[in-house]
Amino acid sequence: MIFNSATFLLFFCVVVTIYFLLPYRAKWIFLLAASYYFYMSWKPGYALLIAISTIITYFTGIKMGQKPVQKDRLKYLILSLILNLSLLGTFKYFNFISLSLHAVLSRFNILYDAAELNIILPVGISFYTFQALSYSIDVYRGDKKPEHHFGIYALYVSFFPQLVAGPIERSTRLLAQFFRKHEFDYDRVVSGLRLMGWGFFKKVVVADRLAIIVNPIYDDPQQYQGITLIIATFFFCVPNLL
Repeated sequence: MIFNSATFLLFFCVVVTIYFLLPYRAKWIFLLAASYYFYMSWKPGYALLIAISTIITYFTGIKMGQKPVQKDRLKYLILSLILNLSLLGTFKYFNFISLSLHAVLSRFNILYDAAELNIILPVGISFYTFQALSYSIDVYRGDKKPEHHFGIYALYVSFFPQLVAGPIERSTRLLAQFFRKHEFDYDRVVSGLRLMGWGFFKKVVVADRLAIIVNPIYDDPQQYQGITLIIATFFFCVPNLL
């Protein structure tokens, strides 16, 4: 399910409508379920990776909160970093590291069969991994108290509007918003829809059309002259300039 699809627009409308109809205590539960459904619509099994990252950072955060001295919290921060970055590295960078090491060693006549993982890269793994780690770092530094509500914290890590495309939100900004009572406000809804509409325009009408020109050039830059590369680079930046 991608953002610029009719499926997502239907999903979004249903989620927003139900959200404002639900009582306050049920809103976070519904958003958490919707967020996991959104991610599992791509590949259900990979939702387990989000759950693992959530559990690791939640419990290491609780442990850090029990240590009033910052240096005593360091071992739990390191544990969170190692476990989360190991997951990220395995799924995103294992093949790159393995093949690079093979290329380097082959120059010294050290030959072996480079190990490769035949797996699909989990969508958004970098975003939710670093968002979870930002929470660990905030707790370690004392900028954020540990979140004891596991469901709300799980929602913070998996919140679907920024799960697969960012931005990476700090816990000091986003977590508290899930505890607030959000009532339907016509002006805010209209303002939000305008922002979404402008974003869709930049993606579908501008970026996707310019990509037809940019992608072939970036895929094989050696075949093009300097002025062509400059124009392609400018086109690549245009959506961000609007």
